[in-house]
Formats: sequence, structure tokens, C-alpha cells
Amino acid sequence: PIRKMTAFNALYRKYATDVFRFALYLSGSRADADTTSETFVRVWTSPVPVEPTTVKSYLFTIARNLFLQELRKRRPQTELDERLLDPRAGPQAQAEQKAELHAVLAGLQRLPETDRAALLMRALEDLPYEEIARGLRISLASVKVKIHRAG
Repeated sequence: PIRKMTAFNALYRKYATDVFRFALYLSGSRADADTTSETFVRVWTSPVPVEPTTVKSYLFTIARNLFLQELRKRRPQTELDERLLDPRAGPQAQAEQKAELHAVLAGLQRLPETDRAALLMRALEDLPYEEIARGLRISLASVKVKIHRAG
């Protein structure tokens, strides 16, 4: 442990100023450059030994990652603009729509043919009740009742 502490102290003395300067230039703020101490804590607690030949880049990588983590925390969150949403339904919505369509079609098939025809003429074609009555050769009152009951 004493040997590790001595090596760590030497590492800190040698690179702390460089890490601080790197963090300062990266963030543009002295307050935000305070990741230096956290950088060295990460090195101290790392289970992987530090390679002497790459120690400086390793320290800069840690400092940069800490800076990016802090940046993500601060980034303001905004609501997604409704105009940017994909107008196509997702897989779950498509499955629900398909199931609903099958249920509606099955329900239509259970209706008597005249009732089904009257409902479809009104719902799909928006035909007036009088025209539906003439087309099906039934009374206007009967058309209204059939559509009301089927709907």
C-alpha cells in the first residue's frame, strides 16, 4: 500500500497540472475543470494497472469522459416537436388496429345483410337516409332504425 501511495503521489504531481489544463480547455470554465481530482480517484480505484507509456492519454480519457457525463446531465431536455413524430403506427399499434379491424369485420358479418348494407352505405359513403331507403327498397323509418341498432 505504501508503495502504491508513493507511486500515486508521483503520478499526481507529474500529471495533475496537465489534466487540469486539459479539463479547463475542454470545458472553458475553471469550475468545470474541477474533474481533475475525480480523474485521479478513478485511477486510484481502477482494478487495472496503469501502463506508464500511456498514462497521460489514459488520464485525459478519464477527464474527457467525466466532462461528457457532466455535460449530458446539464443538457436541457426539451419536448419532442409533434411535427417530427413518425406518422406511421408502430408494431404494437398496428397489431391493435389489425385486431380491432378483425373484430369490426366479424361484428359486421353477424348483422343481417340489409342492416350491414344500410350501415355501410351511411358510414362509408355518407349517403342520405332517403337514398339508402330507395336503394334497399325499405322505408325511411326502417333505415334509421337499422343504422341506429347496427351502430
